Amino acid sequence: MSDVSRLPGTHDGDAPRRYRILTWHVHGNYLYYLSQAPHDFYVLSTRDRGPGYSGRCGHLPWGDNVIDCPVEDLAAMEFDCILFQSREHWLHDQYLILTPEQRTLPRIYVEHDPPQEHPTDTRHPVGDEDVLVVHVTPFNQLMWDNGNVATRVIEHGVLVPPHVSYTGTLARGVVVVNHLLQRGRRLGLDIFETMRRHVPLDLLGMAATDVGGIGEIPYPLLMEAEAEHRFFFNPIRYTSLGLAVCEAMMIGMPIVGLATTEMVTVIRNGHNGYLDTRLDRLIDAMHMLIADPIEAHRLGENAQRDAQERFNIPRFVQDWNRAFEDVVRASEGELVLTPRRDAARRNARTAACVRPTQAQAAGELRELAPSAG
Repeated sequence: MSDVSRLPGTHDGDAPRRYRILTWHVHGNYLYYLSQAPHDFYVLSTRDRGPGYSGRCGHLPWGDNVIDCPVEDLAAMEFDCILFQSREHWLHDQYLILTPEQRTLPRIYVEHDPPQEHPTDTRHPVGDEDVLVVHVTPFNQLMWDNGNVATRVIEHGVLVPPHVSYTGTLARGVVVVNHLLQRGRRLGLDIFETMRRHVPLDLLGMAATDVGGIGEIPYPLLMEAEAEHRFFFNPIRYTSLGLAVCEAMMIGMPIVGLATTEMVTVIRNGHNGYLDTRLDRLIDAMHMLIADPIEAHRLGENAQRDAQERFNIPRFVQDWNRAFEDVVRASEGELVLTPRRDAARRNARTAACVRPTQAQAAGELRELAPSAG
């Protein structure tokens, strides 16, 4: 449930307005799916196309609404909303590249990951109560200490090219993780290396060759390659919920993975895949799927139906339309993202129809006043 209160006389049934959204290229596939929303996305770029500033690039089939935005042109441009996607851009870069006026625009921070410093006691970097923080999973929202900032969950939405369908003809599993060697234990490097000693596994993704994998395959050829494998294995210990899992489900693949994070709400044993925290149990499940392609297809069909219900693009677009609309309306005074505690107290006192004495009022003022330090 989102932390949004609509003011009397406002409405939310109108068709979505088309907005000019400024953002960064942080997760290519996520940005591609987000760009299915009926808005114009201006994606920041630098001459060297460095991390976060690669603009409109790569193999993804971008639409005309994804527009390269050179940093040097930024000051003269107008936008309706700023969409942050990383801590560095929020804490540092915005003060270098955005004008003071641009920094007061409606703002959303999409949080792609759970907290990494400490799993439960990490305060989210966004402390501005005029900003909406969008978490990509309920697990993310649960684990972050969000303080008094408004949050909501918008779960993933994914697309699969219409010509791609699961065959499972290769009696092997497939893993899709970028830079697995560099990202190490959290992304399951040791688990992958352990499992492939017992089960045939192919690793796809950026720098996969560093650990004996096949390497990066451009979208949508990646999904064609995945669909040939008997099952999809996710070795990641701690993350939100990988887009690759949702994409594999949408293809119609059975999923094998660790019973951690949001995965436990997505995969059910014997229904659309297998989860466990015991690697020997997962190895047994993989061996079963390799030996029984009919069962693999049954699980994959269930996975596809579940993905079509939970991770479909129309729902994803609708949720994002609502988020953009809400932050813009909040900036126009039509709704509040986070009701203030002092406003709640005033409303409660008014509802009670009690006129406080002078002594009571003085006590309340002392209570509401910020303490030193």
